[in-house]
Amino acid sequence: MEDLSNKLSDLPDEMLIFILGKLPNIEVLDSIIGINERLNTIAYDSVFTSHLTLYLVNKCICSLPDPMLDRFCLQILPKIHQKIKWLNLESRSMERILLATDYPNLNGLGLYDIDVAKALSVFNNNIVFTRINKSQISSFVIDITGDKEHLAAFKNDVNEIVFSKIFTMFINLQYLSFGPWSNLRGPSLFEMPYPNVISSNLLELHICQPFFTDLLYLLDGRFNQLHTFHANTIYFLFTNSTIHSRDQLPNLRNVSLHSNDHLHNYDGLIVPLLHRMLNLEKLDLQLVLYREKGFINGNDLKKDIINNMPRLNQFIFNIRLFNHRRNQTNILSNEYIQNTFKDFPSNQIISCVDYFQEEQYSYCHIYSYPYRMNFYDNISNNFPGGLFTNVHTVSLFDERPFAHEFFIQIQKSFPLMKELKVINKKPQKRKSKNDNQYLLIIKYSHLTKLCLSRAHDDYVEQFLLDTKVFMPNNVYLIADYEAMKRVTENFTRHATRVNCTKLTSVTLIDGCEYIKPVNDYFPQANKH
Repeated sequence: MEDLSNKLSDLPDEMLIFILGKLPNIEVLDSIIGINERLNTIAYDSVFTSHLTLYLVNKCICSLPDPMLDRFCLQILPKIHQKIKWLNLESRSMERILLATDYPNLNGLGLYDIDVAKALSVFNNNIVFTRINKSQISSFVIDITGDKEHLAAFKNDVNEIVFSKIFTMFINLQYLSFGPWSNLRGPSLFEMPYPNVISSNLLELHICQPFFTDLLYLLDGRFNQLHTFHANTIYFLFTNSTIHSRDQLPNLRNVSLHSNDHLHNYDGLIVPLLHRMLNLEKLDLQLVLYREKGFINGNDLKKDIINNMPRLNQFIFNIRLFNHRRNQTNILSNEYIQNTFKDFPSNQIISCVDYFQEEQYSYCHIYSYPYRMNFYDNISNNFPGGLFTNVHTVSLFDERPFAHEFFIQIQKSFPLMKELKVINKKPQKRKSKNDNQYLLIIKYSHLTKLCLSRAHDDYVEQFLLDTKVFMPNNVYLIADYEAMKRVTENFTRHATRVNCTKLTSVTLIDGCEYIKPVNDYFPQANKH
């Protein structure tokens, strides 16, 4: 510690603050408080004390080690309590930290990984919040997790109790991020009748895993000053009727609606809801639609959305549409759909249309570019290309064969891809467009999970031959047992051994059974 003190003492304050600013605030406070008066003064600077996250993240949220927690509660927090404006806490240590000292200037509080029992206890017991000025809290985040061992003991009204208590307790709340307990029983996160919560102070609301009926409740005018609303992972289950409410939401400026659930009534649910938001300036839509009326194109988006929002200046969307109509003879071409976006007010718009004759459905994917999602599904040979640095999860599907060059394109378009699923039962016609051409070795540098359970043998071979694909270490492979047997020649083939030895986990599926992989052929694999 003395050696560290001598080294740090040689640096000017500005440089010290710059260097220490690269570290988490809790590490700075825990490491240098108590060394000497100069470092204490620097550690007490608002740069390190105003916003504290008092937990560790290592794949999951963990409490601070007991010695470190003791030091914060007994020594550090009482000295800096007047400087703290925001606290992020986790379930195990939150009560001790909140009761360790007074927090006279706290205006933001985040409670993460809070189990259901703890959430109910905290909001039914005001003791936990006695040392903060509750009327001063303007921002609140809560993330409730289900305790699988005790789920049966709790009723559906958990979210209603917590949601209602939040507004009773924090009467001047302006920002709320509500990650409710979701048991997915539907049709709502809340019990009927809905909690009678009203606020003229709330300006921004984020909610995760709501049902669509919850959105209608939250946007029925009870938060009349709300200007920002983000709903993530929306469920449309049990939502079949159209919306009858036409009350305008004139103060909404920024709305985000994200869902991977299948929506069968886009025209009766989403469009009428958006028509109530006449002053919207920013809209972000991510939807998966089943629509018998056919594809959605630029003309539809202009008619149903853009023309009804004169102030809209940013429209981000990612819409995947499946059409299972039997008569697929009048499918709009990709050229036609792309042409409907030629005078779109903003963004570069990409479209991709496919018709799958065997599965008897058509598919249209339209999105604004640059692409914002961390996944890209249902990529076929019609993939338009592009660079997608945000995407970590990719799935490929087609009824036509994938050539080696197609996989090269995937590697170039998704350089940070971690998970890849290949669904294609058609054999490769040629390993390359030119049989004599030297095949470039494809390198998926960040790949950690590869699913080939519904892929033809040729694609299994594509990834197991080290002359075609450089397999990184630490990959989890899921594959069909019989296909693996054939490709590896009953787990004896030398050409596929190199990549198989790199696999750290293997699941081989034979019908409904899981087969243990051959030990010496997958020496690094954890057996499943």
